[in-house]
Amino acid sequence: MTLADVRELVQYVTNAQGKTISVLVPLEVWEEILKSWQALSDQLEQVDEAEPNEQILADLKDSLRQVKAGQTFPISELWDGIDV
Repeated sequence: MTLADVRELVQYVTNAQGKTISVLVPLEVWEEILKSWQALSDQLEQVDEAEPNEQILADLKDSLRQVKAGQTFPISELWDGIDV
């Protein structure tokens, strides 16, 4: 299931002022998302255990430097190319 598929299946809930306040996700989609998150979490745990603490700290410092320099991108791009 691709991100485009997910976007087609979810429903947005708005309040009386028209502001989106919630998202309804079909159970089948939710279960797929949970499986994907668990698989990603398992992979990250393996990477974290194998990566030296010094490298993790260096990567975090580099990320903070990028944020301070304004080298960011829209959160909407985080899911580009990822099948959910």
